[in-house]
Amino acid sequence: MLVDSHCHLDYLDAPPEESIARAKAAGVAHMLCVGADPVHFDRVLAVVQGAEGVDGSVGIHPLAVTAERASWDAVVARASAPGVVALGETGLDYADPAAPDRALQGERFARHLALGAELGLPVIIHTREAREDTLAQLRAAGPRPEAGVLHCFTESWEMAEEAIALGYYVSFSGIVTFKNAAALREVAAKVPGHRLLVETDAPWLAPVPHRGRQNEPALLPHTAAVLAQCQGVSPEILARQTTENYRRLFARTTLSA
Repeated sequence: MLVDSHCHLDYLDAPPEESIARAKAAGVAHMLCVGADPVHFDRVLAVVQGAEGVDGSVGIHPLAVTAERASWDAVVARASAPGVVALGETGLDYADPAAPDRALQGERFARHLALGAELGLPVIIHTREAREDTLAQLRAAGPRPEAGVLHCFTESWEMAEEAIALGYYVSFSGIVTFKNAAALREVAAKVPGHRLLVETDAPWLAPVPHRGRQNEPALLPHTAAVLAQCQGVSPEILARQTTENYRRLFARTTLSA
């Protein structure tokens, strides 16, 4: 059994129930539908509360942050909704030239980290070309058990190592299957098995051999197989480890033991 630790079912072309059914037929028994923008929160929660085997989160992606108080109030209001197991995704994105002001991104990121600590919820973190500032935020927030996850990880082992020491997990997406991702596979090989997660980030980043099509949770086994090779374990062991890790990190999950 596999768990997709990060997907956006609310963004898929197909109805969520169809994607969920295909995922379960492919051996992906559980998934986390991640909220990235307050305008989608109702859609995310409708999916989570209307389907078995789906958890949810609420947060503001760094490319969606605004100075409006209402957007942050929406996160606070939904953080305790049924089915919500995490905050995020949040973080810092300096790669997009159209990204919001860096100071505003940082302020919203800090709010997510503080609220996560207050509520005992893990935080799902997006980071692109913002390594030092991301780590500075994590250091400032301080270590805590099961603090969160660096999702769709594409950074260095040094960054992963420090984040792990602060209580974070590291999750790999279909990028790890790409031909030009040899360096990332070397990083994936070093992540301790008890701190590892696997994801699709659907509908983006479809793994080899499905690059170019819309990604969905049913394609997770392709990424998991490559990640198992990186770790030097069987796909069955990788599935068991990442499922156990998911259950430990997202303690409010409906995923049964």
